[in-house]
Amino acid sequence: MTHSLFPVILAGGKGERFWPLSRQTRPKQFLCLDGTDRSLLQATADRLLPLAADGNNLWVITSSAIAGGVKTQLPDLPPENLLIESQGRDTAAAVAWASLEIQKRYGDDAIIGFFPADHWIADQEMFAKTLSAAAELAASTAAIVTLGIKPAFPSTGYGYIEQGEVVGSFNDLPAYRVNRFTEKPDRETAETFLATGRFSWNSGMFIFRAGVVLKELYTHAPEIIEPIEKYGSDIYPQLPKKSIDYALMEKTNLAYVLPAEFGWDDLGDWNAIERLLKTDDTPNVELATHVGLDTQGAIIYATDPEDVIVTIGLEDVVIVRDRNTTLIVKKDRTQEIKQVLKTLQNDSRFTDLL
Repeated sequence: MTHSLFPVILAGGKGERFWPLSRQTRPKQFLCLDGTDRSLLQATADRLLPLAADGNNLWVITSSAIAGGVKTQLPDLPPENLLIESQGRDTAAAVAWASLEIQKRYGDDAIIGFFPADHWIADQEMFAKTLSAAAELAASTAAIVTLGIKPAFPSTGYGYIEQGEVVGSFNDLPAYRVNRFTEKPDRETAETFLATGRFSWNSGMFIFRAGVVLKELYTHAPEIIEPIEKYGSDIYPQLPKKSIDYALMEKTNLAYVLPAEFGWDDLGDWNAIERLLKTDDTPNVELATHVGLDTQGAIIYATDPEDVIVTIGLEDVVIVRDRNTTLIVKKDRTQEIKQVLKTLQNDSRFTDLL
């Protein structure tokens, strides 16, 4: 890359919609979901390490509950580059703390990138080219750059970014000012957005200079950045819980977007497995020993290869078997897994299922 990048992986999420495979000590980012033997966290590190300053300056911010698992998954990560939150306070606090730490060590001009740990990227070469363009824009302009994903359909589950005027070409890719962010619109609005050709999905990936983002945080989110600077991470439990989108991106005048086309999925729930692995010549996605009769459109997963799942007359379902738990859910209701988890959390009989 033309400019050194300090990539930070946001690895504190729970991924509850992948329960029962995802548990409190084995969150989504520790899972292997794309048919390979690399977890989502490991795959994210694999993508970013070749792009990092000095070839190894990767950072991870995570929660105290799973910090041990992060160390196991990434044994070569420098201990000083692992930031452990005592309590999760969403992405605004994570971005603020990590940016402060990198700025202290490398100065205001350090170019920082933030990347969720649970994304799937198809084209590594195009991903690297896009990050190079984002770093070039961030180095030359007081910019908070976001990567916008070209919408494949009128999703109501993603935030949208409207691109404004073009500001130039970076590494042969066009960059635009951001007109506005819109959180999870209804379907009619999403269809209108797509028809204009001016909207991207909000990927949750950001690139900027340390000094630029810290100045903007002091302006728009002083209730987060000032306590962290004064007291360090000890103040975490008292910080407001806000996403970086709400705390900063919807307020700043320095937001820019690079529309990205490197093949992307945020792996939000079990249906993502079908998007990644379904082929035209198979009726189901099977990551298990499965015997089916008149079964189609199913996603079937089991952690133990000796477990046999037999289905008859099923359509458009997700079946997951992990240890002593089996989940069966219609594909269009996987978002409701979190509601079931709340029921389990309130019943002491099911503690070992969480």
